[in-house]
Amino acid sequence: NNTNDVSVLYFAKSAELAGVKSETLCVRADITSIQLWQELEKRHPKLLGVREQVVFAVRQEYVALGEQRLSLSEGDEVAVIPPLSGG
Repeated sequence: NNTNDVSVLYFAKSAELAGVKSETLCVRADITSIQLWQELEKRHPKLLGVREQVVFAVRQEYVALGEQRLSLSEGDEVAVIPPLSGG
């Protein structure tokens, strides 16, 4: 299967829960946003706490968790954006 290394960047609450600010993840190129989230949850189970509110930013575009395909390329950055506090 076609896989790529992507950089996952965690912001705010998601960084607290994951315990890291960023990491490299090898994922399928045709992964959906919900599948990617499930991969992140496997690595960092505490992320479950923000699942309902989180969005990804892929190449500066916001993507909600769902069946949308991300089409990730080698070296892409995926930002995990939790709700901003006080929201």
